[in-house]
Amino acid sequence: MAGLSRGLLRLIKARLPKGLLGRSLLILVTPLVLLQLVSAYVFYGTHWDMVTRRLSTGLAGDIGTVADLLRLYPGRANREAIFTTAGWRMGAEFGLEEGGILKRTGMLGAASPLETLLTGYSLEANLMGAMAERLGRPVFIDTVHSERSILINVQLRDGVLTVRVSRKRLYSPTTTIFVLWMVGTSMLLFGIATLFMRNQVRAVRRLAAAADSFGKGLDVPNFRAEGAAEVRQAAAAFTLMRDRLKRQVAQRTEMLAGVSHDLRTPLTRMKLQLAMMEGEGVADLAEDVADMERMVEGYLAFARGEGTEKAEHTDLVALLEDVAAKLRREGAAVDLHCEEEISLLCRPHAMARTLMNLAGNAVRYARHVAIRAGRRADGVEVIIDDDGPGIPADKREEVFKAFVRLESSRNPQTGGVGLGLTIARDLVRSHGGELALEDSPLGGLRVRLRLPL
Repeated sequence: MAGLSRGLLRLIKARLPKGLLGRSLLILVTPLVLLQLVSAYVFYGTHWDMVTRRLSTGLAGDIGTVADLLRLYPGRANREAIFTTAGWRMGAEFGLEEGGILKRTGMLGAASPLETLLTGYSLEANLMGAMAERLGRPVFIDTVHSERSILINVQLRDGVLTVRVSRKRLYSPTTTIFVLWMVGTSMLLFGIATLFMRNQVRAVRRLAAAADSFGKGLDVPNFRAEGAAEVRQAAAAFTLMRDRLKRQVAQRTEMLAGVSHDLRTPLTRMKLQLAMMEGEGVADLAEDVADMERMVEGYLAFARGEGTEKAEHTDLVALLEDVAAKLRREGAAVDLHCEEEISLLCRPHAMARTLMNLAGNAVRYARHVAIRAGRRADGVEVIIDDDGPGIPADKREEVFKAFVRLESSRNPQTGGVGLGLTIARDLVRSHGGELALEDSPLGGLRVRLRLPL
């Protein structure tokens, strides 16, 4: 039983709307629907039944009056006068089958599902009860022979009285008015609620879009706080966070520009002095200075990032073709296969350096490199496979840390300072993407790069 309940709950949750607009409207509509159902139950259970009882009683009284007049004033001429007058007053048709005997009593007809559900009895049952109370004679009621009228047969002493009366005699227009008013006001309130909720949800969506764009390194100049107080508060907090981050990046960039100048100047003097010196150990010292210069450039590249470059729509295929061409000119075996026309919103120089870094790593440690790029669902995927030594599975996350090098699998004489993959993942994530390392079908390492469109 508990498993059935959990399965039912999972089914209900799967059918519920996932978005804020749908859930908010559900919260508003559910009480409204319950209110309408309760109102309909009360209306059909009290007012509707009371009105139909009175209408049925009135019709039964009119037919009883006609039956009494026929008994008090016998004769064909009197009968015709009574039928004409009563038919005009009641809006009904009367007839008498002289000497006839009613072969069937009771009622031919069925209650509507709505009437049965809400009231437990039908209009026909009310009419049958009123006829039995007012006439006290055998009666047969046929409600299905016509859509517009009801046929009533009453057994009299002289024969069978036939009455054909319009169904409007037994229905009140307030029923239709009530239903139309209820449905109309419900739709009006639902429309108003939808408009208000869409405005509130639009503010949340704009905040989410602004945060997503800023997370990808895009500028959000026209964003402003709007919507409910809570949404405005969140938007104001986002704006303050954006301004603080921009100031921090600007200050760091300015500081690193000065550090770069201060460090390069003494390194340049050292290189000039070493070029003029001769003797034992000069070559080793010059190599150390070159290593120091490469390390400084790596540190600055890692700290500086690419925050100042503007994002623009870029042809990813052209970037990959440029990368492959540069590597082939250096003698690398690179196989490139891309889908046509892959346009991507990114910072082109940063993306080009990222792709060159990843493909260059593969070329450095492998004999053959295959690059594939294509659209996948709502994004773009770039895969770089090589047949090199690869990276152990338990070390693949560690290599993304700054200054980490795996000397057991990468040649320390040809490698950098351990910042290449760190910078690459940082740049990819700044574009809203992800960088992962996997096993390659070529036997080496696979680099999987996912970027949103």
